[in-house]
Amino acid sequence: MSDAGTFTLLATDPRSKARRGRLVTAHGILETPVFMPVGTQATVKCCSPDELHALGAQIVLGNTYHLFVRPGMDVMRHFGGLHRFMAWDGPILTDSGGFQVFSLAKLRKVTEEGVQFQNHVDGTPMFLGPRESMEIQAALGSDIVMLFDECPPHPCSYDDAAKSLDLTLRWAARCKEVETPGMKFGIVQGSSHADLRRRSAEAMAAMDFPGYAIGGVSVGEPESEMMAAVENAEPYLPTTKPRYAMGLGTPPQMLEMVARGIDMFDCVLPTRIARNGTAFTRTGTIHLKNAGFAMDTGPIEEGCTCPACRTFARGYLRHLVKAEEILALRMISLHNLHFYIDLMRQARERIEAGTFDEWRREFVAGYRVHNATAE
Repeated sequence: MSDAGTFTLLATDPRSKARRGRLVTAHGILETPVFMPVGTQATVKCCSPDELHALGAQIVLGNTYHLFVRPGMDVMRHFGGLHRFMAWDGPILTDSGGFQVFSLAKLRKVTEEGVQFQNHVDGTPMFLGPRESMEIQAALGSDIVMLFDECPPHPCSYDDAAKSLDLTLRWAARCKEVETPGMKFGIVQGSSHADLRRRSAEAMAAMDFPGYAIGGVSVGEPESEMMAAVENAEPYLPTTKPRYAMGLGTPPQMLEMVARGIDMFDCVLPTRIARNGTAFTRTGTIHLKNAGFAMDTGPIEEGCTCPACRTFARGYLRHLVKAEEILALRMISLHNLHFYIDLMRQARERIEAGTFDEWRREFVAGYRVHNATAE
């Protein structure tokens, strides 16, 4: 699309910072707030592209580090990029690989140029830096390209966080120099230190990227610090650009982030907890392995229009989970993804109607995480 990169604010909530927007990409328009299913290995686990479209998914994520390691860039270039490789015709966001390098690599050495590391699959020595990350994402054909950054651990001292932030900002400048077909998003870092978050946000905004992400959240910190990281960065990001909170989160966390001015989310939880037989509902998670569901003839959630709820009873799904049948993982994954995607659809409608804040408060108050009970 010729106007790719254009972001338009369509409505704002009168009682919070929630925004209803529209972001144009080369492979389609994103209506925000939006949840982005995670396709780390060029697939959203248990789901085909057609199923994702049917669920209402607007965009999926790919992972620069994992695709760089396997299948490798020779394969990706042979297929002409990630869209053709995974048969997905909608927008794709790829992360920079920085988080995975720092969390998964067996051995690593950080230099001004980038990171030398041994990959987590077979220990092969590899190198990834700002230029390499941009070139890989360009070859993948990403619609949204995340800048290469250093994600500090939690907890992180002020001096270490400041040093890491300085490196991230220098890398951001180098990323900006590399041309990519997709729009670049700068990443705000700074750990749990308010002044570093502000400095990072202001520096990224000054570089004038098409969008911005808040990184280094959901890395083990308390939820209060997660919210504070967003609150300390958001006021210094342009209101005319989309904002993305990376790796978040639970349904209440996402709505709280929407209320704080965030537009885009991704999270592995919908498919990860589905593999343990856990499903999301409006009142919290339920664990379908529990014996109490054995005779349950109702759907996972009344009124849900996902394939699992239209077709199967909780009792049957429990049987599949206990029998370790693949259909259970597929159906619960589809339900959970539908729940997340539809939650953002409802958020958009509520922002347009001017009722988001009240709806958000009621949802969060009524949501509980139900721990699995022993049988």
